Amino acid sequence: MTVTPLVVLLLSAAAFGAGFLNSIAGGGGLVSLPALLAAGLPPQLAIGTNKGQAVFGACASAASFWRERSLDRDRAALGFAAGFGGGLLGARCMLTIPPAPLRGIVMTLLLASAAVVLARRNIVPRPRSFSRAAARAALAGIGLGLGFYDGFFGPATGSILVVLFATVFGDSLTRASGNAKVVNLASNLAAFTTFVVHGTVIWRLALPMAAANVIGSTAGARLAVRKGDRLVRGVVLVVVLAVVVKLGFDLARGP
Repeated sequence: MTVTPLVVLLLSAAAFGAGFLNSIAGGGGLVSLPALLAAGLPPQLAIGTNKGQAVFGACASAASFWRERSLDRDRAALGFAAGFGGGLLGARCMLTIPPAPLRGIVMTLLLASAAVVLARRNIVPRPRSFSRAAARAALAGIGLGLGFYDGFFGPATGSILVVLFATVFGDSLTRASGNAKVVNLASNLAAFTTFVVHGTVIWRLALPMAAANVIGSTAGARLAVRKGDRLVRGVVLVVVLAVVVKLGFDLARGP
């Protein structure tokens, strides 16, 4: 693809929106990844570049929640370790899949991820009682599973984590968002490292997008969690459907 100033500007705007929305309601990757695909990047380069810009926003967002003590620090170490391990495995797995079948997988995962983001408003936290061992096992399983998904693909990982933390542990939505940021940061770092080593990050796009993502993430983290959720769902739905149509057209047209 030809990287023009206009392309960089548009992708940076998408990254700002992704960081902002991700801090408020999750699902920011459903804006930035489709934007990269629409710009003409093949799936592996799009996913790698998306991680290259998203990891910086994830750091800024997690740091904000940590400073505000809006997460459970006693769960942070295990959640981070499990998310990092899962992210490494997922990224390595994604790199083994040829581009052609990966387009179909991306289409399916985009639709499923959008459904999670759109349905998140119906989640009601329910208090749970676990033994310490059971709670740690549940956290490790969630971290590994969602870390793998994030390393393999990524969009809506934060929203899925919020759903799981609210329904499994009974976290409030604010608390669940903070705890989700720890796992999400770990899996982002793991995938980012893997993609950098394998050369699937286009830095001339990732770096300006990263700067925009950090600004958006910092601004979004300062707002009340859930504010603007209706706008998030609408934007996500339109963007995802548009990209699925484009990928479907490319798939039908063939190589």
